[in-house]
Amino acid sequence: MCPSTLQLVCVSLLFGTSLSCYQCFIDTQESLRLCWGHILTKHNIRNVDACFRKLGRIFDSNERVIEAGRVGRGYDKRLKELLEAEILPMVEEFDLKLNDDTVYEERLQAAADNFIAAASKLPRVSGCFPPCGFQSEGAVYNCVTCQYDSCEFPLDCPIKEINVMENSRSRMRCDVPFHLPNDIQVIWRFAEEVRTQQVDQFKEVTAGVDRLYSIPSTNLYHQGSYLCEIYSGRRSIVRLYFFIAVTPQVVSGHTDLQEIFDLSLLPGGRLLPAPDVLPPHHLLLSLSPLHMACLTALLLLLFLSLGYEEKISKDAGTGRSHGHRSINTCVFCCTHSE
Repeated sequence: MCPSTLQLVCVSLLFGTSLSCYQCFIDTQESLRLCWGHILTKHNIRNVDACFRKLGRIFDSNERVIEAGRVGRGYDKRLKELLEAEILPMVEEFDLKLNDDTVYEERLQAAADNFIAAASKLPRVSGCFPPCGFQSEGAVYNCVTCQYDSCEFPLDCPIKEINVMENSRSRMRCDVPFHLPNDIQVIWRFAEEVRTQQVDQFKEVTAGVDRLYSIPSTNLYHQGSYLCEIYSGRRSIVRLYFFIAVTPQVVSGHTDLQEIFDLSLLPGGRLLPAPDVLPPHHLLLSLSPLHMACLTALLLLLFLSLGYEEKISKDAGTGRSHGHRSINTCVFCCTHSE
């Protein structure tokens, strides 16, 4: 065993540089008292080093212990109380007394299981709002570092697509779901035509505190990527990206006409009939017998006149006049049949 004057040095060497929930909340002097009487049953010798390795395995390397310690802000004090309630009674019981390593194994493992069960019931809400932004107030406790970690999200948010018609209004709001400091500064930047999140491609447009950027009449040269970056002091908190796609009005008109034309076609490229016009076979069925007779005679005379025209091409005038006269007579008959 190390001399009392070097006890703290021995403890620091044994535990190494990594921490755990155990080391965050249990004093090193208490750990020395706990491990003083650790006996290796196999060799029947007292071995403090083996006790510290046992503590490291049960608490330091136990992912369940680390996960149970990931509580919301302010609950680290409660973690300390829970672990002390498991360890300190053992310290008082084992202090300056010899106990086999099997006893240490059983009691320390039970302490870890009890801590996990109790700590897992503490509030897990961290206040982190995905997917982006530096959120210092939405931190969770980290047993590995013994401190609160910020929400581990990137500064850059996904691009939001905005489709607008030419000459219409465009509005972009630099809003986030988490709390912002009071001393924010907002910088708007623009990258013409391209869809990008490369910061070096943007040029500054305006700076101030206004998180709303409005374009009263959007033109084609407004198409491109917009970047809204929020600062607090000199620290960037979040970067929001927007891509505005502008549709020209002429193209829009052509698109509307094309949609109307496509809707008017039946499968196979046939046009739909007009709402007030009956298809040919329905029109024929609606005629009276007399009209049907007149229409049949008219078509017969038309075919005969075409035959005569070809046969007596040398005397076209006479043939045509008779044919036309007969057709006119039949048309007059059909129109006055009622």
